Formats: sequence, structure tokens, C-alpha cells
Amino acid sequence: MKIKTIGLFLIVFALVLTPMVEAQDTVSSASRATDEESLMTALGEEGAWIVIIQQDLSTDQDLVLEGEFTNDDETVREIALYTSDENHNVDERYTLTAPKLTVKSPNSVLAAGTFKGDVYVESNNFTLEDGFTVDGNVYFQSEEAKSTFKIKGGATVTGDLVLE
Repeated sequence: MKIKTIGLFLIVFALVLTPMVEAQDTVSSASRATDEESLMTALGEEGAWIVIIQQDLSTDQDLVLEGEFTNDDETVREIALYTSDENHNVDERYTLTAPKLTVKSPNSVLAAGTFKGDVYVESNNFTLEDGFTVDGNVYFQSEEAKSTFKIKGGATVTGDLVLE
């Protein structure tokens, strides 16, 4: 009888713990991209809310930022192309080069570096901030995607903003 009770307890414990572990996975820490393979994984649905790239990185593959993530109870997805000091001041900025970046994650942010290529925005509330540069065009899939687009902190787009 003790063995059945212990077994039942372990099953109940495992069932209670499993949803907590899965919930923690959706509010993940950071994905670091150091090469093409880790970049593709980090940008995908299995990545984290923030993709940290702390070196210049180039690929001939089209990139897709997808998945819905939360940080501090807010839906957000960020690509951070910089290093910072202990006070969160930007030390160095980096460049990500690809033919195309498609943004499917809602509330996506590109922060403090440069993307060389064209950006295709399919989601709402896309933001360029902290001096980010898009060295290319930004294409919006819908009027709502374009109207909710924000440029902050001296960010720039060298090409055109185009509604497809």
C-alpha cells in the first residue's frame, strides 16, 4: 500500500510540475546567436524573447523572426545587436546582414545596431529603437502594420517605407 501511495504521489507531483515548466519555457531568458545555425534557431519559434548578437554576422539566407514571447508580462520580441555596460549604456553596435528579414512576431523591436537588407513587417507594433539603422527598405504587409510602426532614439531607415 505504501508503494502505491508513493507512486500516486509522484504521478500527481509530475502532473502539477509539468505545466509550470512549460510556462517557464515561454518566458525564456536570452538566445545568443554566434553563427548562422544559432541565428536561425534563435529567431524561430523555439528561440527566446530576446535574440542577442554581439558580433557582426552575415548570412545569405532569408531570416524570419517568429513566435510570440513575453517578458515581464508583456508580449515582446527583440533583436539586440549591441553590447552594453553595467548601466545599460551601449558600448558597441553590430551589423546583421541578410537578403531579407521577415518580422512575424508581434511587438518586435530591433535595438542598437544595423540590419543590412530589406525588412518585411507582417505584425503590428514593430519598433526601431536606440539608434538602430535599417540599411534597406521596410515593407509593410498591411496599413495597420505600417500605422503602428515606431522609430525611436534616432533610429533610421536608409531606404523607403513601403505599404505592399
